[in-house]
Amino acid sequence: MNEQSDSRSALPLTERARFLAGLEPFDGLERDALDRIVAVAVERVVPAGQAVLVEGGTPGTELYVVCDGTLELLFKEVVVDIVARGEVFGHPTLLTGDAPEFTMRARGQATLFCIPADVAIDLLSRPQGVRFVARTLRDRLLLAARTLRALPDVRTRPVTSLLRGAAVFCDPGTTIADAAALMAAEGISALLVRTRDGLGIVTDVDLRDKVVAARASADAPVSTIMTAPVHTVSADTLARDAGVAMMANGVSHLPVVDASGVVIGVLSAGSLMTLDALSPFALRHSILAAHTVDEIAQASLDAPALFVDLLDAHLDAPALTRILTVLNDAMTARLLELFVARHGDPPVPFAWLAMGSTARSELTLASDQDNGLAYEDSDDPGVDEYFSLMARAVNEGLGRCGFSPDMHGVLASNGDWRMPASKWREVFTNCLRGWDTERLFRAAIGFDFRHVAGELSIVPLLTEIIRQAPGYARFLGGLADLGSEIPSPLGFRQRLVGPIDIKRSGLLPVQNLARYFAFANGFTPATTLERLVAVQEAHGKGSESARSLREAFMSLSQLQLRHHANAIRAGRAPDNAIDTTTLRPLTKVALQEALREVAAAQKRLPQRLTF
Repeated sequence: MNEQSDSRSALPLTERARFLAGLEPFDGLERDALDRIVAVAVERVVPAGQAVLVEGGTPGTELYVVCDGTLELLFKEVVVDIVARGEVFGHPTLLTGDAPEFTMRARGQATLFCIPADVAIDLLSRPQGVRFVARTLRDRLLLAARTLRALPDVRTRPVTSLLRGAAVFCDPGTTIADAAALMAAEGISALLVRTRDGLGIVTDVDLRDKVVAARASADAPVSTIMTAPVHTVSADTLARDAGVAMMANGVSHLPVVDASGVVIGVLSAGSLMTLDALSPFALRHSILAAHTVDEIAQASLDAPALFVDLLDAHLDAPALTRILTVLNDAMTARLLELFVARHGDPPVPFAWLAMGSTARSELTLASDQDNGLAYEDSDDPGVDEYFSLMARAVNEGLGRCGFSPDMHGVLASNGDWRMPASKWREVFTNCLRGWDTERLFRAAIGFDFRHVAGELSIVPLLTEIIRQAPGYARFLGGLADLGSEIPSPLGFRQRLVGPIDIKRSGLLPVQNLARYFAFANGFTPATTLERLVAVQEAHGKGSESARSLREAFMSLSQLQLRHHANAIRAGRAPDNAIDTTTLRPLTKVALQEALREVAAAQKRLPQRLTF
């Protein structure tokens, strides 16, 4: 920037202050604070074509405000945005001390207000500054993601680049034998079925598991073994995202549709296996292909390094915890399959249930096991003996994969969490009828449940019981207490001092509040964020807190996962204890702001009900 000219602004200070006062994050500043910024800001003229910041270059030392002219925002030499008068840039590199991730270059001659680092950091540490940084960083990542779609990088290929020919269709009445012959003749691993209700799909796995293994008749119509409805992805979906979608939905093929909804091909798991960016998909494949518990445990050793890679690739907290949850589901499913292969088929239908963070798809590498098992009612005592052995085998196997048993005994191997279906119904109903500690604990864990494996259909039954929660005031009063009883770690003057447990002091209160708000409104979404969104959109009880809690939860989750990644890089096991004295100033301010939002939501809860 040697050719750029520096000067104090020719504009009167009052005019300069008026200009800044209308811009985020300067709006809302007290007059004296704004005057201090104006007094130290330098006006700089940047010639056309001159770069102010260079991608991968020297870290920035100032915060920039465009006073006149325009600049180009470039990523990998591709223009992704135009920055014009009144826009602010330079804060990511200034705050982190890392090299800029974008190049900022003047299109024509431009004039900038340049604010020194110490003054800028003070500005960005204020609440409005924190909100500005959070919003613009999200926008920056979205710009980068959109740009990457156009770059010839294997990690960001659109799914259309992986299609191998047009989709092949058949009618529902086609026999299984003819469908198999058609698949062999076309050299494909999936066949789409056109029905009056939409698409169905038959895969090579269906032929193996439903025809060969189950000995279904080859003369039966293909509709008897097809899967419907079918999960699809749009043509502009990235290969990485398609891999995650396959994992989340437990499928091996995804029809690809254009903007009009017309199928243009079928993406198979095989076409994704060679892409490095799909290592979570490849890891899941390795887990499901394991022949022994040792092989599952060995495959799970890749999870920490994969987690760090995905975090470095800017996946957000919900996506990361969802991937870890899907991998945990795969471990559970394969452990169950190995047990059945060794001990024989279950005597009655069963359902393996994920509980707690696993049920909410909020699993981390510091999470423990929370699970349960339901089975069809039977008078045969041998039924529970079989499922007791099954549960013990799976719990021990998950322990070998790095997920320690829950310290409170929320495990399928514990008879309190392994019951026939009628007992589960009785327990759920009983939880609604009181607010004592035992029943509230059971509800706080057990009411967050999700079906992972098995053929017993118990989810609709238990979900319907939860929907009755608005009619039980004592129960809701107890849930409200759970949401408010954890004290804020913020000390005097609402500031952090020393270490905190970010899970217990930050995330758990939000999870408890979201559960209370959802159940009080009769909603049953699974995840914390989905619960808060449902409450906010319905303008129901708690909607005034839902938006701020969503933002706080995202911020706290992201910090938790970064803390876990730092531990893994240092060769330590991930934990939730964060020493706030080691945090960067802006990170600490953002954490304090999130915890203030949580504390404010707790204060808005109704007072404890008395009866």
